Amino acid sequence: MHILKRHLLAPSPNKGIRALQSKGSNRITTTPASRRRMASVDTSLPAKPTGAAGDFAAAHAGEHPLKLYGGWFCPFVQRAWIVLHEKAVAHQYVEINPYRKAPEFLALNPRGLVPTLAVPVGDGDKALKPLYESSIICEYLDEAYGDAAPQLLPRGNPYERARCRLWIDHVGGKIVPGFYKLLQHTPEKGYSIEEARANLLGQIKTFVKEMDAGGPWFLGDRFSLVDVMLAPWAKRLFLIDHYKPGGVGIPAEGTAGEDEDVWNRWRAWFQAITRRESVLNTWSADEMYIEAYKRYAEDTTQSEVGQATRKGERLP
Repeated sequence: MHILKRHLLAPSPNKGIRALQSKGSNRITTTPASRRRMASVDTSLPAKPTGAAGDFAAAHAGEHPLKLYGGWFCPFVQRAWIVLHEKAVAHQYVEINPYRKAPEFLALNPRGLVPTLAVPVGDGDKALKPLYESSIICEYLDEAYGDAAPQLLPRGNPYERARCRLWIDHVGGKIVPGFYKLLQHTPEKGYSIEEARANLLGQIKTFVKEMDAGGPWFLGDRFSLVDVMLAPWAKRLFLIDHYKPGGVGIPAEGTAGEDEDVWNRWRAWFQAITRRESVLNTWSADEMYIEAYKRYAEDTTQSEVGQATRKGERLP
């Protein structure tokens, strides 16, 4: 993972509007401009994805009854996007401006959550019903389009399906919170950056020890939903290297002692997932994420995930 030169966008005037992001979704509400130290970056984010993600979005901009409403910067949205890409599901991608939500989107989902999947149901598939929470959306897509390869949860093996869900839960309940705790560390916190780093590394090690030894994927040669669930945060680890002293702290090859095999296995998985076509094609320019996550690194974000991390609470 490399450290990129910091790229700053021109800030826009503070409108007092902030994004609230829940686990598996982004919840968008408005808050007073005086609330805490609101970062101007919240209102100056680029409106659309760029690069390969921009191309993928443009290729799916045409009208279609199955619609994914999302935000390019959101890792929970990227989960759903990866599954759509993997299974080549025909759909329409609709980028949501978190500060000017379209009335038709709010009519579909008054909670204002992304990702939201609008699913055609009923007579003639004309009625649209919403699904949200990224893990639920991903499981729905895998089941609804079960004949499309790859099958992301094992078929015909209830134990393996349940085991996959166990480690999906570990990703969402342990690794993802550890990521934000380290990224949002500031000197005034009641815990040290070393403690936050050790926690994240420990949760990753626990995950890696459950991987098939042969790899490259969690289930060995089979790409699965477990890999999808962690992929967006694996891609975003470079943000910790960029913003935090000491970075993520993954040991260099040959320096991990008794954990050498664990970190070699992690490197094999990390290399595979960050080169996966579906991950690359749902990714914008690195500099855009550096700017988008500045508010997390400075601990000024007003997202629900950010606020829960700040308070030491379970992520919503």
